[in-house]
Amino acid sequence: MLKYGLVRVGAAVPEMRVADCESNTQRIIEIMEEAAGKDVYLTVFPELCITGYTCGDLFHQSLLLEKALKSLRKITDRSSEWSNVFIVGLPMVIDRQLYNCAAVIQQGKVCGIVPKRHIPNYNEFYEKRWFCEGSSLKADTVNLFGQDIPCGNNLIFQDGLTPMLSFAVEICEDLWMTVPPSSIHAKNGAVILCNLSASNEVIGKNEYRKLLVTSQSGRCIAAYVYTSSGVGESTTDLVFGGQAYIAEYGKIVAMNRRFERKSQLIMQDIDIKRLFNERMSSTSFSQPDLAFPARTVEMSPVSFELQDLLRKIEKHPFVPSDIDECNERCGEIFSIQAAGLSKRMTHTGIKKQILGVSGGLDSTLALLVAARTMDMLGLPRKNIIAVTMPGFGTTVKTYDNASKLINVMGADFRKIDIKAACLQHFRDIGHDTGVHDVTYENVQARERTQILMDMANKEGALVVGTGNLSELALGWCTYNGDHMSMYSVNCGIPKTLVRRMVRWYADNIASDETAKVLKSIADTPISPELTPPDKDGEIGQKTEDIIGPYELHDFFLYYMLRYRAEPEKILYLAKIAFKDQYDEKTIKKWLKVFYRRFFSQQFKRSCMPDGPKVGTVSLSPRGDWKMPSDASAALWLSEADPD
Repeated sequence: MLKYGLVRVGAAVPEMRVADCESNTQRIIEIMEEAAGKDVYLTVFPELCITGYTCGDLFHQSLLLEKALKSLRKITDRSSEWSNVFIVGLPMVIDRQLYNCAAVIQQGKVCGIVPKRHIPNYNEFYEKRWFCEGSSLKADTVNLFGQDIPCGNNLIFQDGLTPMLSFAVEICEDLWMTVPPSSIHAKNGAVILCNLSASNEVIGKNEYRKLLVTSQSGRCIAAYVYTSSGVGESTTDLVFGGQAYIAEYGKIVAMNRRFERKSQLIMQDIDIKRLFNERMSSTSFSQPDLAFPARTVEMSPVSFELQDLLRKIEKHPFVPSDIDECNERCGEIFSIQAAGLSKRMTHTGIKKQILGVSGGLDSTLALLVAARTMDMLGLPRKNIIAVTMPGFGTTVKTYDNASKLINVMGADFRKIDIKAACLQHFRDIGHDTGVHDVTYENVQARERTQILMDMANKEGALVVGTGNLSELALGWCTYNGDHMSMYSVNCGIPKTLVRRMVRWYADNIASDETAKVLKSIADTPISPELTPPDKDGEIGQKTEDIIGPYELHDFFLYYMLRYRAEPEKILYLAKIAFKDQYDEKTIKKWLKVFYRRFFSQQFKRSCMPDGPKVGTVSLSPRGDWKMPSDASAALWLSEADPD
């Protein structure tokens, strides 16, 4: 079995000499030994790697073909001590015709032969001079080394104990076709797609090749392992760079350097359980391709438990670590938010917005979106009624930040102190003002929402919600208080990304004056400010002290919803990502808090306001997340801390 569904795959580019099978075989075996020593389950070698791709009419020499088979036998025998899988390319005679083939090898046995389905015969390629198309092959087995071996373009190789660990093979040109065989293989269950290639270098080709691999892994919800012949190939008319890629679900996760003269092996850890789970939720993968039925080849079971992951586990999966990618992401999200709000305003015919501005991150981002929306619609920013509503916990710093921000953004500043109204309400319901409990806090949150809703009626405005995705996940909002609005612009954005977007706006869009305020807000501790400040007048109620670090909760949320990972796997990944920051005991503590709150607070999400989905994780009950409000968390809690 595989621990947490993680499996290591490799793409090899061996040193090679054209038509020198013995030398090429030695280089292949050296890489096999390296791969086996590093727990690489599956290693893909280039097309025709035993002979070389550029042998030309030497492919019609029986001496070369016989030597290639002897080399395959040597490689196969060498694999007998490992459970690792190796896929190598060679020319093979089947039913008196020559085919460009891939041999799948494991534990001293050739498990299957896959012929190249599409043979290029244009421009610099003239493979039909030597090879037949795989689709013309009638036999479904080939006798090899005294055994009948499955043969064909419809083979799916599957681990004997872990069915989700399945792979299929295509060769070079197959990927460039309108319907690559790998698309059919994916429909028929292959999660890892392998491509043995011999792709030469011309200007611009490498970027297109990379795009093909990336997009194929994405549309197939698969891992794609691609490797191509290196510089040892003949340079009579062409040059081969030896490009290798490993992609997972639309993203390149490992690649090598081209034009290297020494053998190369790149490796990466693929989360096949994530891919398997993703396919289960997609109706596109609910049925196999009945027009091209697959034949399953059962492989020997493997049991790898990777000790040191090659896969990088980001602390903040919602926030790209690459600054350029992050800036692009923030800009796109900001545009989605503003587009959603502008549509709601034009549909309703409303010309004004109203929102509460506290000096915190969420209301700050909402105000920035509101301003962009007004600019898009050609309406004055004074049509944004920005209300600051100081209460019992409001500090001087947050009030000043809120006031400054409203003014520099050009909104209509309104101040309404809620303390007197709350005190009256406490008297009405008989609550002791000295008891700072949930009633004390929620009275303030609901008073603020009442003010906004009533002012919206009076002004003919739309109440813009400020709550974020993390708060919805944890239920960290007051039901029918800040939980409610007429359109919620931040509902698809987790807290870690809200902070980053405020900084992005400060660095890329804001004036110097506005940027100064925004950076001050970004540096302020997160707090609802519903209990009185401390003796120094500073924030006395810090959210992350109560419910835990948002960076942990966002990590848990991402892997629970995006990867559909179980608590044990989330804990495992979190320990890797935060190894220098939180110990296992701390992570377990907040993981249990996450699950308790996530399950118990679903009722708030069941009636959340409209708002735009901006990423792959959404908790809208009308879209991505449908969950009973009274589901039990017991199963998840027991696995989060089995001790």
